[in-house]
Amino acid sequence: MPKQRITKEMVVSAAFEIARNVGMEQVMVKNIADKIGCSVQPIYSYCQNMNGLRQDVIQQVNCFIKAYVASHINKDDLFRSTGKAYIQLAQEEPHLFRIFILHQREGISSLNDLYQSEANPHTAEIIAKELNIRVEQAKQLHLNMLIYTIGIGTIFSVTTPGISTDEIYTQQEVAYEAFLKQALEYEE
Repeated sequence: MPKQRITKEMVVSAAFEIARNVGMEQVMVKNIADKIGCSVQPIYSYCQNMNGLRQDVIQQVNCFIKAYVASHINKDDLFRSTGKAYIQLAQEEPHLFRIFILHQREGISSLNDLYQSEANPHTAEIIAKELNIRVEQAKQLHLNMLIYTIGIGTIFSVTTPGISTDEIYTQQEVAYEAFLKQALEYEE
């Protein structure tokens, strides 16, 4: 039987599946080799630096999450459904959610920097148009909801047996209404 050729894609894919199922802390050479069904030697040829492999996994996580959220949003209620999609992600894929939220972000020294790096630049414009508010208020509303959703999603992803999604969605809606009221008051 010929030997299986181990590729970098196989290594990254196995590392992603390990991270997805049991968390990034279990992405280790031995676990990857076990997952692929090979010795550790081929893994070392691609992973001279585990940080590089983890960055590849983070890139794959980011692609997965982007596709996940896009497939779970309601085009007629883009803003709310996006927040709900992240909460659903935290429930269904808690390890990936934590990797997405907790990975190191370089060059961020303010919440505005975070917003610029994480948010679609057109989202504030869409929110402003839908709610008939200025883009700056829409941006602040969006930032507030991002911060809130990240926080409540993180809590949701690390609790057992788990908080009900109804309770989480209700709390998310309460936060939205409070932040929206603040944005509308600023418009007056």
